[in-house]
Amino acid sequence: MEGKTILTGIRVNSEMQLGNFLGALLPMTRLANKYSKNNQINIFIPDLHTIISDVDGELQKNLVKEIKYYLAAGLEINENVHIYRQSYVPAHSELCWILNCVATMGETSRMIQYKEKSHNGDLGTNVGIFDYPILMAADILLYDADYIPVGEDQFQHLELTRNIAERFNNKYGETFVLPAKTIDQAKFMESANGSDSFGKTTDKASGIRIRDLQNPEKKMSKSAESENSKIMMNDDPAKVSKKIMSAQTDSLGKIAFDFFNQPGISNLLQIEALVTNTPIQDVISTWAGETHYGDLKKKVASSVSTYLEEFQKKVAEISDEEVYKILEEGEKYANEVANKKLFAVQKAMKLR
Repeated sequence: MEGKTILTGIRVNSEMQLGNFLGALLPMTRLANKYSKNNQINIFIPDLHTIISDVDGELQKNLVKEIKYYLAAGLEINENVHIYRQSYVPAHSELCWILNCVATMGETSRMIQYKEKSHNGDLGTNVGIFDYPILMAADILLYDADYIPVGEDQFQHLELTRNIAERFNNKYGETFVLPAKTIDQAKFMESANGSDSFGKTTDKASGIRIRDLQNPEKKMSKSAESENSKIMMNDDPAKVSKKIMSAQTDSLGKIAFDFFNQPGISNLLQIEALVTNTPIQDVISTWAGETHYGDLKKKVASSVSTYLEEFQKKVAEISDEEVYKILEEGEKYANEVANKKLFAVQKAMKLR
């Protein structure tokens, strides 16, 4: 694969939990390092999406920390890897308005996330929640993005982006590159992860999903009431060990990778593979036939604690000045590309 644009963004909402880190940020970092030689990698900080929810004044602090997390995770910055803030590229907002005039109320109101967050059409819901997918479409289409590594919950938004772009092209002429179909996005993520793809070995073909330590039927969430359910990236490593040792498992008495019947054990095996950067099949083989859950927990607790201790040390060594320099360079690139595409859109619509 050469000459493609890969685009992703992770919302900045306070401290990141291990599920977001292992399921989104770390895979994107490894993917970027793998493909950046011959492709454009755009990592944008979606601060405009973030303000849909209440912002507590920590937005700038949190977005700087998130970029430090990318760097501490091993992201290699080069001429093909660009990090930028969404709000520092005005074309995102302007194209969003234009696409609002192409999308329909019907297709936007059918978005699952809007239905869930709007509380069945509550008139007090802010308009941003309704318009979120249109801004997401602008984020993608401005850069002719081919692949957008996202979770399964965003696939519906990607299909909407394709529909809007196709409708615009049919009406005004070929202007936008259509991002890959969702099935091809999933295949791309599998190939990016190699032959031992997590997408092939978990119950979710769309990618990695780290589970709640106390209720492995659910994904890990920082909003979980129990502190023992989640691991935050700034947690004390010793505290993390206790959380993992108290993780819920099952009574089957065997260690196997089976998210349907043994979600707790499978979650621990998946975490072990990710923090040690070991193919999941190798981890599964290592523990095949073992029956002592305590031994597995001790190993995972040690691996995660060591990883977090080293990770937090790396984060502390990265200065704010280094982050802002990366942002300045990324935003210069992003504005050049986005403004060129916005002009093409305006010209196609006879606005220019």
